[in-house]
Amino acid sequence: MKINTFIATVGAGGQSAVQSDVSSHSPSVRLVTSSEQVPEGKSAKNRLHFDLKPHGRTRAEEVERALGLGARVIADHTRPDGGGWVLMADPEGNEFCVERGELG
Repeated sequence: MKINTFIATVGAGGQSAVQSDVSSHSPSVRLVTSSEQVPEGKSAKNRLHFDLKPHGRTRAEEVERALGLGARVIADHTRPDGGGWVLMADPEGNEFCVERGELG
């Protein structure tokens, strides 16, 4: 699954929404993206990095949902006060962060 497909799926609550405003599909994440698929795999740091801020669910719930879609946790930077983020990677290794949502 390519990063834009994966991120769009996370934001669309499981529906693929590549090259569209996924906020129209789900209130979970507002993300507007359009990108080009390339045949080469990731060989260096991302040129584009997504920070997802969940709406209607907690950061922990969003992380669990992303894990269920094939992501993995790289590092948990959650602070004792609830701030911070969780650094994750999609199935191809493209990194993104899940920030604290409106529910925590």
